Amino acid sequence: MKLLSTITAAALALAAVPAVAQLAQDTSAPVDITADELEVINTECVSIWRGSAEALQADARLRANVLTARFQTRGATTAGAGDCGDLVRMEAQGQVYYATPQQRVRADNAVYEATGETLTMTGDVVAVQGQNVLRGTRMVINTRTGQGTMQGAATGRNQTGRVRGVFYPSQQSAPARP
Repeated sequence: MKLLSTITAAALALAAVPAVAQLAQDTSAPVDITADELEVINTECVSIWRGSAEALQADARLRANVLTARFQTRGATTAGAGDCGDLVRMEAQGQVYYATPQQRVRADNAVYEATGETLTMTGDVVAVQGQNVLRGTRMVINTRTGQGTMQGAATGRNQTGRVRGVFYPSQQSAPARP
């Protein structure tokens, strides 16, 4: 029973993601992570969330088959487990989906770097904003500003795998005539 309580305490310690991590522009909002299963490796300051894993912060959502959170290691405690600090990196694998009120992006994999406040999405990347669609193989989003860049798998005219965008003009109704 003591082992179970130690594991539970360790899982709770790693489950909380400090406020320095931000998936949303609101850095004061807590990060809430859910999944079907959680594995914690205290000595490495890693938590692995498997099965419909989802991280929410304010109005931003990062969803994937697996989310791996890596925390800063600050040394060992008297119990031999690592003393873990702030979130350093979060890796998302399989059916990755990132959404804010302004945009939705899907990809095969993603890596969130807390220090640079960037989310790098790779694979078959599709970004949608309103009706506008942008496709490529690598997109880097600054989670604080919402700005991003997209790259393709090829360069040069008539090459498949280039970055592609389809943009629709805004539909404004014509003013009524007197």
